[in-house]
Formats: sequence, structure tokens, C-alpha cells
Amino acid sequence: MLCHRILAPLLLCLFAPVALADFKVGVGKSIITPEPLLPISGGVGAGEPSTSKKGELTARAIVFEKGETKVAVVQLDLLGFPSVLCARIHKQVPRIPAENILIGSTHTHSAPDCYGFPGLGGKPSNNLEYMDFVCNQAAKAINQAVDNMKPAELKIATGEAKGKIAYNYYAPELYDPRMSVIQAVTPDGKTVGTLVNYAVHPEVLGNKNGITSPDLVGPLCDKLEADLGGTAIFMNGAQGGMITADNRLLEKPSDQLHARWHDERSWAECVRIGELMASEAERIVKDAKPQVDPALACYALDVKFPVESPLMWTILRASPLKYPHNNDRSITTRMNLVDIGDAQILTIPGEALPNIGFYLKRKMRGKHNLLFGLTNDAFGYILTKVDFNSFDRYEYISQTSLGEMTGEIVMENGLKLVQKSAAAGDKK
Repeated sequence: MLCHRILAPLLLCLFAPVALADFKVGVGKSIITPEPLLPISGGVGAGEPSTSKKGELTARAIVFEKGETKVAVVQLDLLGFPSVLCARIHKQVPRIPAENILIGSTHTHSAPDCYGFPGLGGKPSNNLEYMDFVCNQAAKAINQAVDNMKPAELKIATGEAKGKIAYNYYAPELYDPRMSVIQAVTPDGKTVGTLVNYAVHPEVLGNKNGITSPDLVGPLCDKLEADLGGTAIFMNGAQGGMITADNRLLEKPSDQLHARWHDERSWAECVRIGELMASEAERIVKDAKPQVDPALACYALDVKFPVESPLMWTILRASPLKYPHNNDRSITTRMNLVDIGDAQILTIPGEALPNIGFYLKRKMRGKHNLLFGLTNDAFGYILTKVDFNSFDRYEYISQTSLGEMTGEIVMENGLKLVQKSAAAGDKK
């Protein structure tokens, strides 16, 4: 009897490492910079000529695995990336269910158009071969990540990112300063990948400078990889209307009455902001305790949105990408919720205004709540019905929104996913 009492705990210790190895993480990366350079897009309409580049546009993937569940998160250095192109990537990644592949764009304003914006006279200025190239390279990065899976633990942390990084162009203080970081490390402490989630427009350079670039996201990822090792990934947040990079020259106001300043639009400023973000991410996650064998679950929901905007409907109908749409002048896209460790991730198919982001984070159930904006789709700005077309300042973002109810539908279905996750947890 005594022998059994001694052997039982010894056997548990001997077999414990097998259980710990159940959670795995892999990363992959590929270049999506066009050769030769193509016109760069900062929004609806024809792109601007590009004559040089700063940094490389990339496709970056991190894949999480536990048991039979795999979830891929993909960063693309692009203005936006629609589901009609995501579907091409899904077909090339047979080892992960399509509904578990979350593809988001950084929203750099210095990359070629992947929306397929209709051009003047019905002739588009976009390059369909480049879009196919991006899809192939993104699939390559995901498959590379799956091939490189290894046992890992997670460090997850959230904190206020300090310093001159972002502000709200419409109302300087109305933005979310919180940054969340998910760092995957091997059991012996080596970094596999570091994911940073923060809301900001990477538009320091803009599309008028003739420079193809990942903007501030490039220096962010470069510094994280140099300092920590592994692969760095950036997923944007609720950065709509208009959470932008704080490249203001505060000593040079352009309109003091309306709180406007001249901007610094240089690569050096991209480096300053990107490296500051990396330093803040490192500080925030530094003391987080590793979560061994963390939980992993992924929920998906198809969501229908009416298209009220004449501009958005024209893009959907006239784009050479042939966007799927419904007969009742609506579109259907996917939202996801991922439970990972003590965090929750909710995807948003566009650029949600910060009040929507604050509300959703407040209603989510994780210790750390992340929002992946411009993910699975990138259907313009997302406003609440009380904001839609209510101010002159919101005229442009209302025109480039699907419609008045878009924000309400996002919030309603986001909460459905949160409830779905809670119900699944209650059954365990």
C-alpha cells in the first residue's frame, strides 16, 4: 500500500510533460512587396504612383493548436483585405478550417489596392495579378507556421501604452490607449512569436509621398524580433474615425481653434512611433506569468449587413473582384471570437469607432480583451446609429460605411459570440 502511495505521485510527475506539450504554436512570414512597385492606396479611388520603398510589405502568420483545434491569425501589410480574397487563401490551407483562419490588414496607407476599387470610366487601376500573389504568399506563411508547430506557453498582458503614439484626429483624447500583447514562448523561455493588438492608423507616410511601406508597423515588428526573437505580428484594433498615428508637430499648429497641427510625414517618424510601440509592448508583457497549456476555442458567426451607402454599393457591384452580395442589397461576412488562455479575441470586419471598441471590450469575458479590426473583411467605417450622419465631421466616414445600422449589428453579434463562448464554458 505504501509503495502505491509513493509511486502514484512519481508517475504523475513523469507523465506531466506529455500533457504540457498539448498546446503548440507555429509562425511563418513571407514578403508581399510588389516587384515592380505598384500604385499605393490610401482610400477609395485610384492609387498614387510609387517610386521607392521603405521596409518590406509582409504576410505574417501565427497558428495556435490545442488538441484538434487550430486557429490561425494573419497580418497583411495592406489597406484592407476582403473576404472574397480571404477565400482564395482558405483553399490553400487545408489543415485549418476556413472559419478558424483570421486574416487582418494593418491598414497601412502605403500599399497597393487589394479592394479592387472601380476606376474612372469603369477601368480599375488595381492589379489582379498582385492580389493573387498576396493570396499565395499569405497561404505560404500560414502553411509554414503549421509546419513549424512546437510546444509553447503564453504570456498575455494588457496595459496603457505610454508616449506619443496615437490620438483621435476628430477629438484628440477620445481613443483607447490600451495595448494587449500575446507572446508565445517555448518551455525553456525562447520567444516563438509576439502579437501586439493596438488601435492606430499606420498613415505617417500616407499615399502621397510615393513610398511603398508597412509604415510604423515595419519598425514595430523589426524591433520586437531583434529584441525578443521569433516573429512579430500586429493586429489593428477599433481605430475608426479617426484614431491615427500621433505624428503631430505640436510646436506648429495649423488651426488652433479646431486643434489641428502640421504633421511629420517621414520614415524617421515611422521608426520613432513603431519602435516606441515595440518598447511599450515589451514593457507590458515583461512580467506576465507564462500560462501553461492554455485553453483554446474558436467560434464563428455569419453576419448580414444591409448596404445603404451608394458609394459602398457601387464598389461592391463594380469591383473586378465580384464581391458576393445578396438580392436584398446586403452582404454577409464572418465574425469570430477566440478564447485563448485568459484572453478573448473578437474580430470586426472594418474600422469600428472607439466608442464601439470600448463597449465591446467592457462586455467581453476575458481578463484581457482584444479586438481585431479589419479582419475577415474590411467594409469601411463602423458607426453607431446615433453617430451616423450626425456631424459634419462624420460626413466622410458615414459615406464610407455600409449603413446606419452597421455598428449596432456588430455589437449585437459580438455579444452573441461572447454568450456562445460562455454557454460552451458552462457545459465543461
